[in-house]
Amino acid sequence: MSRPYALLRVGFTYDRTLGMRRLTNTPVDLAVGKTGDLNILCRGGISFIRRLSQDDEDLGAINLAAGGAAQIGGSHSVDSEFVWPISMVMDRDENLWISDEGSNRITVIDQRGEIQAQWGEHGAGEGQFDRQSGIALDPDENVYVSDTQNHRIQKFTRDGEFLMQFGCFGSEDGQLNMPWGIHVDELGDVYVADWRNDRIQKFTADGEFLFRIGRSGDGEGEFNRPSGVAVDEHGDIYVADWANSRVQLFRPDGVFVELFRGDATLSKQAHHYMKSNVKALRLREMASLEPQKRVRWPVSVRVDGQTMYIADYGSDRVQVYQKEAYPLEPHEISEVQRSPTLYTQF
Repeated sequence: MSRPYALLRVGFTYDRTLGMRRLTNTPVDLAVGKTGDLNILCRGGISFIRRLSQDDEDLGAINLAAGGAAQIGGSHSVDSEFVWPISMVMDRDENLWISDEGSNRITVIDQRGEIQAQWGEHGAGEGQFDRQSGIALDPDENVYVSDTQNHRIQKFTRDGEFLMQFGCFGSEDGQLNMPWGIHVDELGDVYVADWRNDRIQKFTADGEFLFRIGRSGDGEGEFNRPSGVAVDEHGDIYVADWANSRVQLFRPDGVFVELFRGDATLSKQAHHYMKSNVKALRLREMASLEPQKRVRWPVSVRVDGQTMYIADYGSDRVQVYQKEAYPLEPHEISEVQRSPTLYTQF
């Protein structure tokens, strides 16, 4: 699918909230399966992957606790030493690739929770990691990893064979300071959430610097520790602006479009829980609901088609939005204006 020349941006509609505390504790990432079911990576006292339907039905969980501790909800445990799993991506076969910064390993599990592959070790050499975080697959399913404390990006085959690396410590173009989230788009370009430099950098598949977005701050297009990045089918760029507790949207050329602070209502799971808990009902009835809607420290943002999912870490849930935008051809829109301020009554 080719990218549009321009878009008629109608906007984003808040759709629903999925999960709740005790079910999706401290979600750090998620992946959407072919049927639409969500696999939500939760990292708290016990790390696990919670599966939810789009209708917020609990489909079970895979326990990722170190040593394969007790099962959760009658579901599976993985017999592996996960320590601090932080990022996850799904391949074409719906295997889950998990980056564990605590063990300095990449682990691949299938939908039953059985390990298919595992590689990586601590160090600064080729194929070694120091608290790596983000993981992404390119169109050929090569693997890109944000090697966070080595301040670089490494690229591997899906079998874990080292291919190349790019980046080094610094704040100049192409340099990195604790890179975190990473995404590879359908064209093979690489987007990196350059966490300590408060910016997003875009590279070619071979690591050539293309452009950067952002600087430190809390204004439009500014970041305070960006942790996640995603790109949709239109080429729009989404950034989880972690310490600013919001998600920002940019055009493919890096120009700011809008931001999302959160509009959550109760999920179905939370609704059922509240109705059976008289104290929780009273507390919610007495409280201001305005802060309850907002995103708190979002770690990851993911896009599937025109649906945006925010891993709302601080509120133990996922917020879901629907994008409405229509592709435009060159003859359907005027030339670029010198003063791009939009005045409208609509």
